[in-house]
Amino acid sequence: MTDAPPPPVWDARPPTTAPRGYGGFWIRVVAYVIDGILLNIAFGVLSFVTGISLVPASFADMDSADALGGMNLLRILSLVGTWLYFALMESSKGGATVGKMVVGLKVVTERGERLSFLNATGRFFAKFVSTIILCIGFLMVAFTDRKRGLHDMIAGTLVVTAR
Repeated sequence: MTDAPPPPVWDARPPTTAPRGYGGFWIRVVAYVIDGILLNIAFGVLSFVTGISLVPASFADMDSADALGGMNLLRILSLVGTWLYFALMESSKGGATVGKMVVGLKVVTERGERLSFLNATGRFFAKFVSTIILCIGFLMVAFTDRKRGLHDMIAGTLVVTAR
């Protein structure tokens, strides 16, 4: 009596927690564009529903104090909404914003663990540092060994392929 052969193994790769690769510059740009489109749609719908215009019809219709006050409030609301979107999504179980999910990326700590909300918040606000130095912090993604931007280095995070 012979033993039956073992069933075929469809995925011959050994299970591992190590990242399969890092998210490069252009794929991250695509993910960010997708997120930007989604956020603009969300803010447009919110603006339509609440009646708060993101852009005043004319600055001539308002005095300068009203125009600046209204624009500052809208900037604060959009900053808070954008921060919550990125921090909540990147610290969620999926570890990625919708844009990153679409292109197959996720954000993890340097040890490959899920981000905490505080860590994701730090990463979000560290992007301002990457921005104020002429966006060089973002361009660093194209030239560093683990495809890390300055904001990733500050927050201790990596963007890895999830597929």
